[in-house]
Amino acid sequence: MKSIITILAFLTLACSSTKPQNTSGIIPANPIKTGAERTEEYVPYLKGKRVAILANLTSIIGKTHLVDSLKSLGINVVKVFGPEHGFRGNASAGVQISDEIDAKTGIPIISLYGKKNKPTKEDLADVDVMVYDLQDVGVRFYTNINALSRLMEACQESGKELLILDRPNPNAYLVDGAILDMKYKSGIGMFPMPMSHGLTVAEFAQMANGQGWLTNGVKCKLRIVKVANYNHDMPYTLPVSPSPNLNTQQAIMLYPSTCMFEGTYLNHGRGTYFPFTVIGSPELKGKYEFSYTPTGIKGMAETPLFMNQVCYGLDLRNYDVEQLRKKKQVNIQWIMELYKAHPYKEKFFDSKLSNQMNNIEVQIGSGLFRQQIIDGKSEAEIRASWEPGLSQYKEMRKKYLLYN
Repeated sequence: MKSIITILAFLTLACSSTKPQNTSGIIPANPIKTGAERTEEYVPYLKGKRVAILANLTSIIGKTHLVDSLKSLGINVVKVFGPEHGFRGNASAGVQISDEIDAKTGIPIISLYGKKNKPTKEDLADVDVMVYDLQDVGVRFYTNINALSRLMEACQESGKELLILDRPNPNAYLVDGAILDMKYKSGIGMFPMPMSHGLTVAEFAQMANGQGWLTNGVKCKLRIVKVANYNHDMPYTLPVSPSPNLNTQQAIMLYPSTCMFEGTYLNHGRGTYFPFTVIGSPELKGKYEFSYTPTGIKGMAETPLFMNQVCYGLDLRNYDVEQLRKKKQVNIQWIMELYKAHPYKEKFFDSKLSNQMNNIEVQIGSGLFRQQIIDGKSEAEIRASWEPGLSQYKEMRKKYLLYN
């Protein structure tokens, strides 16, 4: 046991000294510690148990993967479940993944982004406790919370406890957007939440339980390891990119606003090394000076919209994201501006032309937004249509918050 305590102390020191904590330039007296880093809170509980983990490349302690760390501490990790991009993050976006054996540890990896999207009772039959540790970015259309909800259902069906190692939400300050109209429920929107929900994954799990959002209103038994020294207003720089197309802190902070363009006939940086920070189209030539050319990039976007064509539009790579933090609102001015500038307005929201998976109604979660932009409604008028749902959500959210 003494050796375990020594290793835990080493891991705690390593992670607290290497991981960037914020972007403010001020070093906090007590640095943020993710749930995974707080090994003293859960490793003793896992000792002697058969453990399964849902993890990806963001599941780290310091610079070491959670699974590798737990194995070194003598934890019996019997299997790992892998989401989109795979357990170690080496699969391309949107590509189905097969089950495999992890080359480094020899642990079986069961894909939840292939033939199935949640563990079966057979998968969990030889498991005593399930662990969830995925970094989220705080928006409804980033699908980690959907994977979490399905995992909660699987644990409830198999009578297993789910241990959530919580992580900061880099966009936790932001609670904004239309509440999902459930007739537009999809793989990128499963729950009546705003586009930017302002929750950590553990807070979301409590909300899913409390609001009866799981199938048949079931409730999953949860054990949560909170983030230490953290609140929702703290800036937080992710130490690992959460997915290939969210590869910079700038992209992560812009994502609640720029991901809306997935429902338009515009390229939003896919096919470049700076996705979600530029937006453009060949048809905006003459309207904007800034240009870029999307190409096929393996593992990121192999056949992007307007591939090998010069696109003209907005360059947000140096946009001051502190403006978003101050306003605490998603930016809908960009989509309003680009619609006005586009010479072929009938194409702007044509998802068939753009070969996007989702139309604007599914992306935004509202049947009003398309017509509001076409009609030239003001930002104030659009925001008014999000009420009273948004205010009601904000009030409901308070019940499930873990951090002041």
